Amino acid sequence: MKVSNKFTLARAVFAPVFYLIFNIPLWLDSPILKIISACIMIPLLAVAEVTDYWDGHYARKYNEVSDFGKLFDPFADVLLNLTVFLCAVEAGYMPFVLFVLIFYREFSQSFLRMIALKKGIAIAARMGGKLKTVFYIISGFFYLTLESYKRFDFHFPADYQFIDTIIRTSLYWSSFALFIVCVGLSWGSFVDYIKSFYKIIKD
Repeated sequence: MKVSNKFTLARAVFAPVFYLIFNIPLWLDSPILKIISACIMIPLLAVAEVTDYWDGHYARKYNEVSDFGKLFDPFADVLLNLTVFLCAVEAGYMPFVLFVLIFYREFSQSFLRMIALKKGIAIAARMGGKLKTVFYIISGFFYLTLESYKRFDFHFPADYQFIDTIIRTSLYWSSFALFIVCVGLSWGSFVDYIKSFYKIIKD
C-alpha cells in the first residue's frame, strides 16, 4: 500500500476507535476511565486529523496522486467526522436534526462521486469542501473541550461557581453555533459541487 494511503487508512480505522474511547467510560460509568478519556480524546483526534495533511503531502512528494486516493481520502474524512458528530449527538451537544442534515449531505456527495467515477472522473475536494471540513474539525474540538472538562469533574469553591457556569455555557453555545455553520457550509459546498459537475449529472 502506498504511504499516502496508509495515512488515510489510519484515519478511517481511528473512527471506531474514537467512538469506543468516547463511550466506554460512559457505558461503564467509570470515573477513572472518564478522566483517562478526557486526557486523550482531543490529542488523539488532533493526530487523526493531521493525517489528512500527511496523506496529501506524501501523495504529492512521491507522486502517488491517484483516482483511488481522491475517493479514499474524502471517505476517511467523512467516516471520522460523522463518528465525532454521532458522539456529539449521543452526549446531547448536537441536535439530531443537524446530524441528519450533514449525514444526508455526505452520502449525497458520495453518490455524486460514484456518478462521476462511472464517467471516468474522480472528483477531488474543492475549496468549499475543504472549508466545510475545517469547521467540522473546529466544532468537534469545541464540544470535546466541554466534554473533557465535565469528565475531569473539577469543582470550584462556592464563591466561584459562576466561573463553572460561564465555561460550560460558553463552550456549549459556541459548539451549537459551529454545528449550525457546519450544516450551512456542508450544503453550500454540495451545491457548488453540483454546479461544477452539472454536465456529468445531466448526462
